[in-house]
Amino acid sequence: MASLFNSYKVRTPTVLFPALWDTTTKILGNGDGGVRKEELRPGSGRAVPPGASVAVKYSGYLEHCDEPFCTNCYSKSPRLMKLGKDITLLGLEIGLLTMKKGEVARFVFMPDYAYGRQGCPPLIPPNATVMFEVEVLDFLDSEESDAFFELTPEQQDTFPLQKVLKVADTEREFGNYLYRKQHFESAKDRYKRAFSILSRSPSSEGERCQIDASKLLVLLNLSLTYLRLERPARALAYGEKALEIDKRNAKALFRCGQVGEK
Repeated sequence: MASLFNSYKVRTPTVLFPALWDTTTKILGNGDGGVRKEELRPGSGRAVPPGASVAVKYSGYLEHCDEPFCTNCYSKSPRLMKLGKDITLLGLEIGLLTMKKGEVARFVFMPDYAYGRQGCPPLIPPNATVMFEVEVLDFLDSEESDAFFELTPEQQDTFPLQKVLKVADTEREFGNYLYRKQHFESAKDRYKRAFSILSRSPSSEGERCQIDASKLLVLLNLSLTYLRLERPARALAYGEKALEIDKRNAKALFRCGQVGEK
């Protein structure tokens, strides 16, 4: 890392990171050079959308320092951070919006996009330019879901069914992410939140089928999660609810059978 931190004189009084200050580096933000990006490994799919919840690994460096002043790279399962809420560095927020799942990038943030003129003593000196190495592990587009749950129950009832189904699916995806990380209690809470908004009365047979299809997926997730939490009675209850929707559903029958084996 040391080769990245040699001094480099520019028109501003700030010392920059020379290995990133060349014609191959992308200039982000409003074009003032305050955020620069070097892609180290490409990602796939679409870029992180505004308002998303993102799981990232990151390390932040000061100039002339080989050791990061902040990092979460030793965490086995970094928590999801919501853009616009949990991420406090403007430069990092701007940078993440250009990244895709699986991408690794290196950023340089000028003080106005990092810790400002005052810095963050004693860790960050005043007027510091910093470098961050970032990997996007996963992200969930949670903006619409978060906005939905800020509404009153009366306002939620006026939402079109398709948007409600999308919100429920987002919550289920959150649960799936947490389940894969073996955070079963948190996954259960997300699944229950998804199920809670699928209780509206359908206005047609077509709507009932759509709601039941979404409910079935959530109920199967809940049944499996309660098995992992070693709460077989609850696992059986949700498995039986799934069978009420589809009495021949193989996964529901299997879940109920698993409970009987315990």
